[in-house]
Formats: sequence, structure tokens, C-alpha cells
Amino acid sequence: MIRNFQQLQQMAAERKQRSGVKPVVAVTNAADREVIAAVKALRDSGMADAILTGRRDEIEELCCREGLEPFPEIAEAEDEIEAAAAAVALVHGGRAHVLMKGLVNSSVFLKAILNPQQGLRGEGLLCHLAAFEVPGWPKLQFHTDGGMNLFPDLEQKRRILELAVEALHRLGVDEPRVAVLSANEVVNPKVPSSVAAAQLQVWNAEGRIGGCIVEGPVAMDVALSAEAAAHKHIESRVAGDADLFLVPNIEAGNMVGKTLMYCAHAKMAGVILGAACPVVMVSRADNAEAKLNSLALALACLSE
Repeated sequence: MIRNFQQLQQMAAERKQRSGVKPVVAVTNAADREVIAAVKALRDSGMADAILTGRRDEIEELCCREGLEPFPEIAEAEDEIEAAAAAVALVHGGRAHVLMKGLVNSSVFLKAILNPQQGLRGEGLLCHLAAFEVPGWPKLQFHTDGGMNLFPDLEQKRRILELAVEALHRLGVDEPRVAVLSANEVVNPKVPSSVAAAQLQVWNAEGRIGGCIVEGPVAMDVALSAEAAAHKHIESRVAGDADLFLVPNIEAGNMVGKTLMYCAHAKMAGVILGAACPVVMVSRADNAEAKLNSLALALACLSE
């Protein structure tokens, strides 16, 4: 059980110690104060080193302001397009292990990742895994996919689930409890998410989706509360103890995540899975702490 982001950062640092190799993060267009502050915290923590891309003069000025000395390696790039290509090339060439979005438009960043010649796209689907540290909740909640795939079909949901479970295994969660969310626990042909959820549960029972416990369809109250399940007379191994919440679509995932952050004051980290390396695609508006948490999640998801 991973209780909070502090523990996640410790896990990332310990992974580096076990492997004997210090990971490197390639940062796309790092000329941003919060990015530099996150890189400083990353280096101070011992989790990883970084190579920064962008305009050298701007980056070095920010490094001086934030006390990031000696300067990390900087790959000169004149604009965000060049910076994105340079950062992806660092991973592609084996010099970096994690890719991070800095002061760059998301479309430019993704275009560099998906470049058919020099990009980092894996064999298939990319998906977003979010981790939430919710005050009063005993462990991190993991949600997928509220950030990449709009309205995934059944096969896409299966792949999203497999990628997320694989990541949780790397985080030390040996058999994640998965709640496949829908409006309630009754399969209704008019509610496609309920039909897909039931099929995913069947595939899990048949062993076609392994390494986890899948239940669906599950309403959010049952996923969060064993008492709610008892009141509904639902027998469940997941209720009140879910590790992973598989949302129906990007709209639901976005709403749940924003509600947790703004109403429950949750902290969030996120990583893109399915590429050649973990990808940190944070918002340009995120502060240094949020960026550092996402870096810790990505580093902890690295294979040893």
C-alpha cells in the first residue's frame, strides 16, 4: 500500500539504489521557474538527474535564481518544437529514461512523441494514469484513463487496464483491486460502460486479464465504501479497498479528478503509459510540487 507521495518519492529513490543506475529525465523546454524548482527538488532528493532542453541563456538564468547549481546538462533548442524533438531524441538514443513536458504546448509535445521515425510510441495504445493523495484516505488512489483516450471501446479499456495494472505491479501493488466504474452495479444495455465493465470482470475471472482483481460494473459509492456495498447487499472484494478506478471515459475521469482536487483538496500526479518510456505530461500551470510528484510516479514505474 502506497500511502502518500512522500512514500512514492522514497520508492523511486530506492529503485535507483537497487538498480545501481541513476535515471535521467529529459525535460522539454525547461525555461520555466516551476520546472527548474521541480528539477532542483528531483536532484536534491537523489531520485534522478535531468537533461534540460531549450534556450541556454534563459535556463541558466532560472537555474541561478532557483539555486540549481552546478547547472544540469542543457541541450540548446531555439523553440518548443526543437526542444520537444531534442528531448525525445535523448530518450530515443538511450541517454534519458523518462520524458517530461515543460513549457511546451501539449499538441507539440505529443507530436514529437508520436513521430513515426524518431518518436517514442510503443506498439499500441497510450493512456494516462493518475494518482491522488486524498486527505483522510489511507492510500493513494489510482485512476485511469481521464487524460488521454476520449471514449475507449471494450478492447481499448482492456489495454488501458493492462497498462495500469502493470504499472501498479512496478509500484509494489502485487494484486491491484480494480473497480470498473459505471452508474450502478446492474448491467444495462443502454449504459455501454456497464456492459464493458461486466465483460472485463468475466475476462479477469477467466484469466484473460491477470494480476489483479476486477469487479464491474461498480458505482463510485461501492468502490469507496464497504458500508455502501453492505447496504446494497453486494458482496465485493474491492469495495472500500480499491487500488485502481477505471473510469468510463475522459469526461468522467476529468470530473472525478477535478472534484477530488478542488473539493477534497487532493494532490495529483500523472504519467502517460504505453510509450517507450514513462512520460510526464503535466500542465504548464502546475506548481513544482505537483511536477515533482509526477516525476516520482514516472520514475517508480520504470522497469528495473
